[in-house]
Amino acid sequence: MNPIPVNLAVEDQLSEAVVRKILASTERGYAIGTVYGRGGFGYLRSTAHGWNRAAAGIPFILLTDLDQYPCPRALIGDWLRVPRHHNLLIRVAVREVESWLLADRSNFADFLAVARKRVPEDVDGLADPKAALISLARMSRLRDIRERIAPKPGSTARVGPDYNGCLIEFVVSGWDIDAAAEGSPSLARTVDRFRTFTPRWPPTR
Repeated sequence: MNPIPVNLAVEDQLSEAVVRKILASTERGYAIGTVYGRGGFGYLRSTAHGWNRAAAGIPFILLTDLDQYPCPRALIGDWLRVPRHHNLLIRVAVREVESWLLADRSNFADFLAVARKRVPEDVDGLADPKAALISLARMSRLRDIRERIAPKPGSTARVGPDYNGCLIEFVVSGWDIDAAAEGSPSLARTVDRFRTFTPRWPPTR
């Protein structure tokens, strides 16, 4: 099987780690080149048309959170008001990429050192998955987890000082994608898309 070269556009390092893990799990030979973004939701929205044009030469994967849009279709329609190139894969985590981590309920409960029953079941239905995750982290029996993921009392920060770093450790070493896909329809659709995607190349002369 020939490798599939692909560039990424992501919101942050956590999203990048998630995409890398999913692509590796497909065993399709994805070869990741340049990673763009890591500057948040607004950056991806403002550059989506550029990635669409660039996809004619090399496939691009853009991963973003749904946030306040009613559905992925509405987000894509707002961001990309021209036909989407076949080689641009826009994947939307419902409602945030944290939902996909929470969907692996058993392993994530073990990682956070909390009871499994405390991890939500309908993760794609959560209004604020990040807040739910931080609330779970505050219940952790491990001080290290609490201090890295949750903001300090009285802090104006939304997340703890090593939020992404701590969760990336879980993604790399503990996240079971197949188990998570069973609990998150949006993740299941993304995994299926990556497993079946075949790029279209410009005709050679």
